[in-house]
Formats: sequence, C-alpha cells, structure tokens
Amino acid sequence: MEPSTKGDVLNTDVLQPLTGKPSNGNGLHTNQRTLKKWVHCTGTGIHSGKQVHMTIHPAPVNHGIKFLRTDLPDRPMIRAHFRNVVDTSLATVIGQDGFILSTIEHLMASFYGMGIDNALVEVDAHEIPIMDGSAYPFAEMIRSAGIEAQGGTRFYFKVKEKISLSHGNRSVTVYPADKFKITCRIAYDHPLINEQSLSVTITNGTFEKEISQARTFGFLSDYELMKRYGLSLGCSLENVVVIDDTSVINDGGLRFNDEFVRHKVLDCLGDFSLLGMPLLGHVVTDKAGHALNHTFLEKFLSEKQCWETHAVSP
Repeated sequence: MEPSTKGDVLNTDVLQPLTGKPSNGNGLHTNQRTLKKWVHCTGTGIHSGKQVHMTIHPAPVNHGIKFLRTDLPDRPMIRAHFRNVVDTSLATVIGQDGFILSTIEHLMASFYGMGIDNALVEVDAHEIPIMDGSAYPFAEMIRSAGIEAQGGTRFYFKVKEKISLSHGNRSVTVYPADKFKITCRIAYDHPLINEQSLSVTITNGTFEKEISQARTFGFLSDYELMKRYGLSLGCSLENVVVIDDTSVINDGGLRFNDEFVRHKVLDCLGDFSLLGMPLLGHVVTDKAGHALNHTFLEKFLSEKQCWETHAVSP
C-alpha cells in the first residue's frame, strides 16, 4: 500500500466502525491490540527531502511501539517512549546509542488514536515520512492492515488528581476522567487563526474523522527562510499548510475551518502516546507545544500519587 502524499480533501463518508474488539460499554479496549498484517508506505522526509520507506509489522503482547533503523549497521531498535526523547525543537525526536529518529508524532498519534498497543516500525532513514502533513495516510495504513485484539490485558494510566505544569502563558493540565479527552487552545497574532479551541474525546472513529486529516502548518516567512538556508528540504505545499499575511496559499485551502487547532490536538495525542500506556483523563493544553508536553510527561510520571494503573472491565 502506498498512501497518497497529496493534500486533497479526504472523504470520511466511507469510514466504518473499527473491528478488533473486545471493548467495554464505554468503548475502552480491554485487551491489547496490534495489526493483523504488515503494511508499507513510501514518502518524503520533510527535513532531508529524500525518499523514505517504512513498514509497520504486527508485534506480540507487551512489545509496545518500537522503531528499527534498517539503514544502519546492526539495525538498531528504539522504543517509542518519552524517556528516549532527545529533541523537541521542530518535531519529536527520539534517540539512543548515537542514532535518532525524527518526526514520529503523526505516526504515534495514529497508533494512539486507532488503539494500537504493539507494533514494530521499520524505516530506512532518520525520519518518518511526512506524507501529506497529516496522520490520515498512517491511519488508513492501519485500517487496511486490520486490527487484532490480543490475549494480553490493556492497562491504562487512570488520573486520580489534577496535575498541572505552566511556563509563562503556556500550560498543560490533566484532570480525572473516565475516558481520554483532549482540549487544546491556541492563539496566534494572525487574522486567519487568532484564538481557536477544540475539545474531543478519543473513541472509535473520532480520530480518523475529526483529527487525523488536520495538516501541519507554518507561515510563509518561515517557509521561505527555511528554503533559503537549505532546511526542511522536503517541505512543500503538498505536505504543509502555508499561511501568508492574510490567507492560506495552498490550492484547496483548509480541510476544516479550525484545521490549525485540530492539528495541535493531533500533535498532543502523538506526544502523550509516549507515556507508553493509554490515559484515562482529560488533558487541557493552552498554547503548548512538543517541548512543554514532553516536560509535562516527566512531571506526570513523577507524581505517582495522582494516578494509578488500571485495567477496565469488559
């Protein structure tokens, strides 16, 4: 399978409810899940501009999400976990033992949003392909492979008490909740964005229909500057929503009126997937990004009195 890297508006009318049960009455999966078969795609690395080949394989219970660099000697492997994050300046980058893997957040958001606990991702470059700038191609890859419930119990971090982190006018807070809900607020001094906020509960189908299609975005001045200095060589209007002083310059415009904040929800989902287990709680972010989200995950794990590990009943 080779998902399109084009930025066309995508048809969600064909989406059907996911298989891969069992789940309980609240839509929470009681068992761990993986793909039914391997699936492959080819796309462009947004930083290198080079072609990247990626294959996602099923994985056994308690394997988690791991990445394998097929282009390096000894084919090193790394777990997708916040303790392995080495950079959050432009994207979420994990690394260990002298090698890195960049721009994992859209794929990780797809695993989280589609309820995948175990997978092995083989990639022949130092970055995940950007595809169309959204997570939709990855979500469709997972759907095309099929989802299989496994024998192992799925455990959750269940929030018992509020945890909050602020830095200036930016903040991340999580509150107790029986499902996983994200509320994001963004604010930009730009007439097309201004303030936007969105709340969404991640349940079967929500991620694909409401979040996965939202593309990464940037400003024309930054886009031109990066091109001038040979940065983000794979960045184009095919994979980034580019905004000038007053409007979107991409053909076709936006996929949603509030596509910008929807993409921030997508990024937040990808960052929180690096906890290593799904969350039962309400995450509220105010003008947060990868760096603050990552710092919050460290604080979350340290405040053990505020959460417990929890298995849901069928």
